[in-house]
Amino acid sequence: MSKSALIFGASGVTGWAFVNEILHDYPQKGTWKKVHALTNRPLKQSDSLWPADERLDIVSGIDLLKGSQADLDAAIKEQVKGVEEVTHVYYLAYKASTDLVQELKDAVDMFRRSITAIDHLSPALEFVVLQTGAKMYGCHLLENHPTDYLHVPHQESQERLRGDAGDMLFYHPQLDWVSEYAKEKSWNWIDTRPDIIIGFVPNQNFYSLATSIGVFLTLFKEVEGSGAVCSYPGSKAAWVAKSQDSSSDMIARETIHLTLTLSKEAKGEGYNVADYKEPLTWETKWPAICDYFGLKGTAPPSDQEPTEVRTYIKKHLDIWHGLEKKHGLKTGIADSELTFKGFEYFLLTQFDFDRQYDMKKLYDTGFSEERPTSKAWGGVFDRMKKAKLIPV
Repeated sequence: MSKSALIFGASGVTGWAFVNEILHDYPQKGTWKKVHALTNRPLKQSDSLWPADERLDIVSGIDLLKGSQADLDAAIKEQVKGVEEVTHVYYLAYKASTDLVQELKDAVDMFRRSITAIDHLSPALEFVVLQTGAKMYGCHLLENHPTDYLHVPHQESQERLRGDAGDMLFYHPQLDWVSEYAKEKSWNWIDTRPDIIIGFVPNQNFYSLATSIGVFLTLFKEVEGSGAVCSYPGSKAAWVAKSQDSSSDMIARETIHLTLTLSKEAKGEGYNVADYKEPLTWETKWPAICDYFGLKGTAPPSDQEPTEVRTYIKKHLDIWHGLEKKHGLKTGIADSELTFKGFEYFLLTQFDFDRQYDMKKLYDTGFSEERPTSKAWGGVFDRMKKAKLIPV
């Protein structure tokens, strides 16, 4: 066991899976001797669903923006026991904000300060990963996304997003900083680019589509009955738009694979990460997701407005509170104040264009696994049941 990982943002949608995969000895037993799971909010091992493993070190409450660089170095050195042996850093932290200027500044400062600290503290450092995403290809611009120089299937070699949107994308200054900082360093680094991330979170989250869908379909079954027809809760155009889900388990596996196999020639490269090589649409995915709950998933209605996930949840909150009491569920999950309002509409209705990835670069590295919708989404719902977020 020679490798020691440090996960920034370990209780987030992606970070949780990195810790879980490492504790389950991915890619093979004997690879990992330690994993430090850094979380902003407190998280008990019993609530995390991570295995009770002596290799796990949960560290909560380090403010990545507080004080000077020396202060952060000291805080990490004091609280992360064994930081000097960290070989792999997976940076998945994110501080959400509706103030985009502040969000950009915080994102760049958090990443810069965090990586600088580990570089100072661990002479064993081998690899750093920054997770970026589909915003690299302008997907968040919706109908205004460029299609001339950023076209499908999206390849990692495509040029950067231009104009004001590119200037406001915090991935760019993060990448510029680490590219310059790591130029003469012995350690390697890459960025990974998932699309919509499908994963389990033990804490309430700014946005987790799988959590919202799990609550929505649980409520739908309770209100409409087992076997009911559940129309896709989004637009007709989004129903047929091509994309690849990026489940957190697969992101973790793909990223860990890259960091254990890539040579220094790949330093600073970007990699698309997703569940499968060829794209799918909601036409295929929605029926499979609904089937998990004993519902029949169909296309959005042609003669009326589709059901909207957040509206439906709010309308039936009294029924949800009844389910919480009946099944002993954790409270505050269905309509958390921490949830970004309306993000489900954004992802299920306004993402109404093809945004599929070219996955050749990743799979050419020797990674071979693909994961179907039923396994990716079903695995999240299984964990939600175990964590008492939805009824068994």
